[in-house]
Amino acid sequence: MLTQAEPEENVAVTEVLADVVVVGFGGAGGCAAIEAHDHGATVALLEKQPEESHYSNTRMSGGGYHSPNPAGNRAALVAYARAMFSGENLPNMIEGEQPDFSEELAEAWAEMSPQNEAFMRGLDPQYQTVSIANAAFPDFPGAKDAGYSVVKSTYTGAEDEATQFRVTRGADKTEKESGEAFHACVLTGVQSREGIAVHYGTRARRLLTNAEGEVIGVLAETGSGMVRFLARRGVVLTSGGYEYNKRMRKAFLDGPGAEGWAFYGTTANTGDGIEMAVRLGAQLTKVGKIAGRIICAVPERRHGLKIGLNTNGVGKPNELVVDNYGARYASERRITKDPSRYIFYKEALRFDTLSLSYPRIPSWMIFDETLRAAGPVVRVAAALYNNIDWGADNMKAVEKGWVLSGATLEELARRIHDHPDNCNRMETDTLLATVARFNDFCAAGRDEDFDREATSLGPVMKPPFYAIPLYPGGPNTKGGLRVDAERKVLDWDDRPIPRLYSAGEISSAFQFVYQGGGNLGECIAFGRLAGRHAAAKPDAADLTITNQAVQAG
Repeated sequence: MLTQAEPEENVAVTEVLADVVVVGFGGAGGCAAIEAHDHGATVALLEKQPEESHYSNTRMSGGGYHSPNPAGNRAALVAYARAMFSGENLPNMIEGEQPDFSEELAEAWAEMSPQNEAFMRGLDPQYQTVSIANAAFPDFPGAKDAGYSVVKSTYTGAEDEATQFRVTRGADKTEKESGEAFHACVLTGVQSREGIAVHYGTRARRLLTNAEGEVIGVLAETGSGMVRFLARRGVVLTSGGYEYNKRMRKAFLDGPGAEGWAFYGTTANTGDGIEMAVRLGAQLTKVGKIAGRIICAVPERRHGLKIGLNTNGVGKPNELVVDNYGARYASERRITKDPSRYIFYKEALRFDTLSLSYPRIPSWMIFDETLRAAGPVVRVAAALYNNIDWGADNMKAVEKGWVLSGATLEELARRIHDHPDNCNRMETDTLLATVARFNDFCAAGRDEDFDREATSLGPVMKPPFYAIPLYPGGPNTKGGLRVDAERKVLDWDDRPIPRLYSAGEISSAFQFVYQGGGNLGECIAFGRLAGRHAAAKPDAADLTITNQAVQAG
């Protein structure tokens, strides 16, 4: 691979011409490609992963997305969206997270998001949905009258959680659930349109511009060499976040960005689109924002970073969470219950200004044999995408040392104390007192410290006992490129970079708070909007490339 300073003329480059080039085939990329096609454009859809091993965050997700009732009050929907996106219409906010565009973004959301379910169903008549939630922030402006709704993807119509989260990768389409169902539906829509060419195993390396500064294509790396994908009308970046880019994590995430965080989405999200756009002067915004809580991570690594796992066992009976010293600091249900589960990571980032340390990184999930035997404490289906075999009863994870165990709580405390990430901080007496107090609350049916829901209380009493380190993280980052309501990528003067658009977690609208299903909701609504606006541009008068350097690998 050439360095950035080396001239492109030294490399054999072939060319592909399309009206619109979309970078990244997840939910946003697929929807952008479909919308651009349906508005008269030919589309080249680039995906860095090979087709046979292609898995995006969309595919690994729960498959839920926001789709407000079209009959809901539009003004209320605008107000509710504005509160989630930016928050300046809330009484206790000094300023909003993105006040310059929040009104326009909310208006665009009110226009597009009520169409989400109908759009998806229009791609494949076999596709179904089940309703799973309403407005997660009932006190926000507009929550009562917005007709807010979240639906989950399915091809079977199953409504029970056990069926929804079973392994359906590799299953026939008619048996798919959750993210697999969502992906299958979008894939069906893409494959049914002859004007969309999907290029798998094609990693975008550089945005190409002409003398006017217009983005006119993408230089990409394939197994057979470099390819210029020229775009007559525009380029759409939908390449995801930077969950598996160590340098970006250390630059953007608070605390120990590499070793102190974990993500359970696709390892292909390495911030490529962010890096390419920044090289053209794109503005960044709220880059440290994520959709996350605290999750477990295993020492298996990709790109030098630990693999995270969706730790759904947190908040169930017979378990509690403590800090590095053995003390509880929150209701465990806040870690896994919507909407707090997507902002709880902020609680783990507390910095002790006296000890100059992060007492909650990692935190520790403490549970007993009752929970261990009840079933996996992580989402096994999602773990399998990264070839992580946790085991149906957690015992494989125990045997591999991913889960610490002890015949007594004293022994477990010593095991935690000796774990390298605990840094010898665990206090046996503190942990014993914490568990005893928690068990008393369970017996009384009331958590007097953190008001945890009574139905989730269950004592940690039956040996052996277990512990899992939990790190800030979750499915994805969501800060990145600053875009306007038309999904135009902006420079540092808030001017659009000509013919460059973006959607998805690389440029998420959810900059204040997040409700489950938000990312897939904006993948549909704002992916479509980005594709529509790119397709609407007149053909560029000049497709002569002026930035001729090849980006380093």
